[in-house]
Amino acid sequence: MIDSATVADLIREVAHAEILPRFNNLVAGQIREKKPGQLVTEADVEAEKVLTGRLLDLLPGSSVVGEEAVEGNPGMLTALERDGAVWVIDPVDGTANFAKGNPRFAVILALVVDGVTRRGWIFDPMADRMIIATEGEGAWLGDRRLTVRRPRPLAEMCGSVKRSAHLTSRVARIGRKGSAAHDYIDLVTDVLDFAHFKRLMPWDHAAGVLIHAEAGGYGRMMDGKPYRPVASNGAMLLTSSEGSWRSLHLLLE
Repeated sequence: MIDSATVADLIREVAHAEILPRFNNLVAGQIREKKPGQLVTEADVEAEKVLTGRLLDLLPGSSVVGEEAVEGNPGMLTALERDGAVWVIDPVDGTANFAKGNPRFAVILALVVDGVTRRGWIFDPMADRMIIATEGEGAWLGDRRLTVRRPRPLAEMCGSVKRSAHLTSRVARIGRKGSAAHDYIDLVTDVLDFAHFKRLMPWDHAAGVLIHAEAGGYGRMMDGKPYRPVASNGAMLLTSSEGSWRSLHLLLE
């Protein structure tokens, strides 16, 4: 048994020790491009290192899949295909924003057990917002239980989508601001109606999909199958209801 509050305190502690002191204080040697268009900073590496050690101590026998560690050893991803408890870490989601001094970044953590996401945490350090979800127990921001927006007509919807000409004239607003974590926060805090994602890496989405579902949202892969916390080249759409999903799916397809 894991106490979600204990994990939340750990995330806060690491964010305040390893991430926030480096915000707007990075020098050239502390930022590099690991792949074309993909940055990594000293904050990503050090935060993941500390979280990994602390989480393994917290749950003996578990394993860790961290974004930065997987960069050096892609085989680590196979842990999510096996039985057992796996911590999935994105130490700084929105690294490009972080490196530019944009406050739209966050820490994402999920606990996957036997291939199913059981708990998820998203922490926005700049606003000190910690969202926690446990399977079957709802999604919470402090003592406030979170819910997705009520379904509304397409023309009134706002969403996070990467360049969709089909949607631009049919909905109120679309855009993307460089952090999946903040998209998930916006989905459950009355800012966004829907989000569409490609390149589904588990550290970006495992916690967020659980949080969205526990807040009453409806999400599926574009082929109609449920999301699984593994690396996938498919695409996923999350909305406030099945009806909204079907309407948006037709336009995105």
